[in-house]
Amino acid sequence: MSSLSRREFVQIMGLAAAAGMVPGCDSKTGSKPTVATTTPTPDYSDLYNVPKFGNVNLMHFTDCHAQLLPIYFREPSVNLGVGSAFGQPPHLVGDKMLQHFGIKPNSTEAHAFSYLSFAEAAEKYGKVGGFAHLATLVKKLRADLGPDNTLLLDGGDTWQGSGTALWTRGKDMVDATNLLGVDVMTGHWEYTYLDEEVIANVNQFKGDFVAQNVFVRDEAAFDYRFADFAGFDENSQRAFKPYTMKNMGGVRVAVIGQAFPYTPIANPQRFIPDWTFGIRDSEMQAVVDTVREKEKPDAVIVISHNGMDVDLKMASVVSGIDAIFGGHTHDGVPAPSVVKNKGGQTLVTNAGSNGKFLGLMQLDVRNGKVQDFRYRLLPVFSNFLEADKEMTAYIEKVRAPYTDKLREELAVADTLLFRRGNFNGTFDQIICDALRVQLDAQISLSPGFRWGTSVLPGQTIYMDNVMDQTCMTYPETYMREMKGSDIKLILEDVADNLFNDDPYYQQGGDMVRVGGLDYTMDLNAKMGGRIKDMRLDNGEAIEPDKNYKVSGWATVGSQSPGEPVWEVVADYLRDQKVAKITKLNTPKIIGAEGNPGISDYSA
Repeated sequence: MSSLSRREFVQIMGLAAAAGMVPGCDSKTGSKPTVATTTPTPDYSDLYNVPKFGNVNLMHFTDCHAQLLPIYFREPSVNLGVGSAFGQPPHLVGDKMLQHFGIKPNSTEAHAFSYLSFAEAAEKYGKVGGFAHLATLVKKLRADLGPDNTLLLDGGDTWQGSGTALWTRGKDMVDATNLLGVDVMTGHWEYTYLDEEVIANVNQFKGDFVAQNVFVRDEAAFDYRFADFAGFDENSQRAFKPYTMKNMGGVRVAVIGQAFPYTPIANPQRFIPDWTFGIRDSEMQAVVDTVREKEKPDAVIVISHNGMDVDLKMASVVSGIDAIFGGHTHDGVPAPSVVKNKGGQTLVTNAGSNGKFLGLMQLDVRNGKVQDFRYRLLPVFSNFLEADKEMTAYIEKVRAPYTDKLREELAVADTLLFRRGNFNGTFDQIICDALRVQLDAQISLSPGFRWGTSVLPGQTIYMDNVMDQTCMTYPETYMREMKGSDIKLILEDVADNLFNDDPYYQQGGDMVRVGGLDYTMDLNAKMGGRIKDMRLDNGEAIEPDKNYKVSGWATVGSQSPGEPVWEVVADYLRDQKVAKITKLNTPKIIGAEGNPGISDYSA
């Protein structure tokens, strides 16, 4: 994999240079990235004026998690890379991240791409995302660059993540993406509704839903209940179309889909019993080869929900792909990684989450192949973009039946509340504390989901915010007794999913969050030896054969008996009135010395 520090940022766009925004990435140059150092002015009207380049424009957003309204979202201060990923994008945070990409500290882009001085900068620059503001940007780019040679790609995790998405079973987001003009998408949390709901939503979606790596089980294929679904192929037993062809002003572009490979492991198989997933890089190579031979495309694109580390490995072993537009790990990476393989090279990108960014790759396609490219990851600042009236009206309409519930004031945030990071986030600690207090447990466990928005200090915590952190189709809570050895096994299993040297054994996400429990993690140890010195908050060592009262939620194997987690958290916040964190249960880390993926961390 080529180092991004050797790529030069070019094609500075209007006032974006003055604002310190990320310019385009020139595929021909090899010098260190540079950015303008002019002090930003208050006028950001030209921020999104992108010069024309080439003849194919691919817009990409991913992992918006049903956030229709503008939000705050803090980037991680811990995103550790191990093995070959050490010190490589996306595993860079804080100053190290800014230095790698040549980003000026205290600039607009420094706020967009890092956690540094987040609360203060968020007050200055305002919220990000929001479908009404994203729609304005998408329409502008289509008009400026040409509607016939512009595609909008959605990397998935779109139909889940808000109260309205849950209560409409994703249909609010299907209509929102139709209105936005999404041309092609793939999925992950889309598959956490019932299978018949997934099929209905895909049928309602006006674009192409593609996933080459989702198959119908042999035992279900003979009398498949969705045999009439247009995406099903009886011969290959693929449940969805593997790819689609797009004619972009005379340029033929193939877009192949790669759904999240570990869906039935990370999420309940019981919702989608007939489908199998997997990385399936050999099948990906076969699809690429078939498409190249049969369709004669000028460019082959993959829209992926693998996670960036998995995409980087796949790009090294599968040839014939010009670019991978990745998602799942919520990494906002300003420039592509260029990965060498036996077929040449593949560009690998990842476009953040929560509607905060819109990626734009401009390709110069001539003589049947990609000759050159430009790339930029545009932060969607809602203060700098006028809200699209049509999308605004739709959002108001779809939220109207739920507004009273969503806007209930639960408490006030005493500190910055956020989730994203390899270990415990402050909003996760609130959830863990609520589970312990409300369910009378010694220890609490909460999944290391990367979706969930941020709340600034002193702001009201609404039910909206709690739903952003917890709403899903298997939210039931539990309280049960567990042996100390079983608690360790859970932590070891999740740690291996996150820190395995081989990206193909990683499932994305972050460490399970814990309440009432401290431990030490050795990053360089192997499975079974990473978790050490587990102790309760009072300092008492966890004994392997002793039982402990443990609360949690989001069980994958079977449904838990308790009430939905958002009700538990809401009751806790109503009682607290001011959401304070007396202790953040973060582990002590061994082996992270000198790792540029960790900053501002204490345990």
